[in-house]
Amino acid sequence: MRRDDRDDPFDDFFDEIERMMNDMRGGMDESGFGTDTHVTVYEEDDEVRVVADLPGVEKEDIDLKCDGEVLTISAATDAREYDERIELPARVDEHSASATYNNGVLEVSFDRLEDSADISVE
Repeated sequence: MRRDDRDDPFDDFFDEIERMMNDMRGGMDESGFGTDTHVTVYEEDDEVRVVADLPGVEKEDIDLKCDGEVLTISAATDAREYDERIELPARVDEHSASATYNNGVLEVSFDRLEDSADISVE
């Protein structure tokens, strides 16, 4: 089941406050991503997806690493460097990762691992 961001009537309001606060700090947040960058994590029954806006970045300049719990997105342009560590909401199989990059939008998908394994007693 996909999350519908339209359910939160204050979402646009808080996004605008966050944008204005970032502008006052010089356009960069603590992670190194600028105000024009947004990262969203979607958790589904069998999959975890991360969608990140990386405007002005070439596909060849993106470096992704995952240890099953944290996804690290690194990229560089002439104007800035991106370096973001995203804690995933569930343990994932990092070897199942697939990534696409189109028009400045990066999407990375992982298969979600089972929370625990059944152990049979003999």
